[in-house]
Order: sequence, then C-alpha cells, then structure tokens
Amino acid sequence: MPEQYQESMKGTTTIGVVFAGGIILATEKRATMGYMIASKKAKKVYQVADRIGMTTAGGVGDAQQLARILAVECNLYQIRRSRPITVGASATLLSNYLNQNRYFPYYVQLLVGGVDVNGPSIYSVDAMGGATKEEEIVATGSGSPMAYGVLEDRYHKDMTEDEAIDISVRSLKSAMKRDAGSGEGIQVVVITKDRYHVLSEEELKKHLAKSPA
Repeated sequence: MPEQYQESMKGTTTIGVVFAGGIILATEKRATMGYMIASKKAKKVYQVADRIGMTTAGGVGDAQQLARILAVECNLYQIRRSRPITVGASATLLSNYLNQNRYFPYYVQLLVGGVDVNGPSIYSVDAMGGATKEEEIVATGSGSPMAYGVLEDRYHKDMTEDEAIDISVRSLKSAMKRDAGSGEGIQVVVITKDRYHVLSEEELKKHLAKSPA
C-alpha cells in the first residue's frame, strides 16, 4: 500500500452497532493534519437517505464528495423506482463507484448503515470498493483497535437502543483516551424504521455520565 494512502487513512474513530430495531452510527469530532488538530468540530456522519447514514474516515474532501454523490444517487433511485433504496443497494452503489476509481482512489474508509424493509444493517466499504456486511459491530479509523476492545467485550445480541448508545459512547471514549487522531467530542446518530435522529448535547450528557471518565 502506498505511503501516501496509509498516511491519509490515519486519525479517526467511527463506530456502527446493530441493536434490536435499528443501528447506531457514532464518531468523534477531531480532524488532523499530521500532528496538527485542524478542526475540533468535524462532521463525520452524513445522512444520505431517509433512513440511511454514512460515516467517514480518511480525507475530508473525498469523504464530503462521496457523501454528496451517494445522497443524490439514493434520491434518484427513489424517484426512478418509486421506493426507497435499501441499505445493501446503497452500499453496493458506493462500492461500484469507488471500484471504478481504484487507480486514483478516494482516500476513505466508510460505514453505510440504516434500516429498510429487511431490517437494520450496516456495511463497511473500503477505498478500493470492497463492501462487507457487518452483522453486529464495526469500527474504522486509527482508534478502532481501542474501540473494538470495548465493543467485543460488552456487545450482546438483542441490545436495546439505550444499551447500544452506551456501548458506542464507551468505546469512543476509550479510543479518544489512547488515539491521538481521535478526540474533542462525540456525535451519535440513531436510525430506526421511524426516524433518523442525531442525539442532542443534553441526550449525550446522560449517556456520557454512565461511562467511566
């Protein structure tokens, strides 16, 4: 793998958790340029359809462009077919687009997750266009090893929404303690068949208070 590509993938933690009836997409808010903290309020979760979100790790410009492209394609799909796009179809669409650009790749690692007629699901999509369906938990970015330590230890099937939020927040806090590329704050999105909901600061405080400092 080229050195430039390896460097561009550093510095982020994004998390996806499947629970009974929905999924959680969670990220921290730090954006880095080498050893410099370029932003403390970076947006890393994008809504691309009514019940589908995408998290981003890697180059900010590449990630934003892909979020715009996927949102447009999801909208066009609904207009042309008179039904919402599925999570799997949106991940495949994104995978195909990335694969077509593999010689001049977008420097990203993405999670696409949401709820459709088949229920909740989440996919990991890499810069070369590889898409993998994740059954329960997934983490990307430089802080993912620390996050996985918490996720693997505490995840269980049929988690409630609150339990899924708690484990997502706890795993992000663990990553932020040890990974220099992750920090500043947390954003959590809850997606169910009824809503796409970004947790407010007040809602986050309740869940932050439950996990160790």
